[in-house]
Amino acid sequence: MDAGPTAFFSKTYDEALRLVEDARSYLAVLEPLERRGVPPWERLRLCAETTRMTARLTQVMAWLLTQRAVHSGEISRAEALSQQRALAGVRVCMEGGEEDWQGLPRRLVALLDKSHRLYIRVARLDELARRQVG
Repeated sequence: MDAGPTAFFSKTYDEALRLVEDARSYLAVLEPLERRGVPPWERLRLCAETTRMTARLTQVMAWLLTQRAVHSGEISRAEALSQQRALAGVRVCMEGGEEDWQGLPRRLVALLDKSHRLYIRVARLDELARRQVG
């Protein structure tokens, strides 16, 4: 494989890893503080969006780790494209956007936006890879 796709993959992987670390820090420190004093219906919305963010990041990292395994020769391209390794949760992970995030804490909105954009990008890469084989 030439350096172009590998460099692109490394950037995407590094971006995803940083985002996972940022989300973890937010969820461990800021989110519990921001949740205090929030009405129950808003707390439920906050919980739903943090869960959606976590699902996006989990799916993206699983997909990227699978691609990393292909690049290092641990698994074949066919194995990586199997239905069992497909990017999951597309319907749930694609939902959400700025209008849904109004009134949520700014730091969470930034993480939601970044995770949403990253998930969309990886979903496109997955679709492209599947079209090239199919």
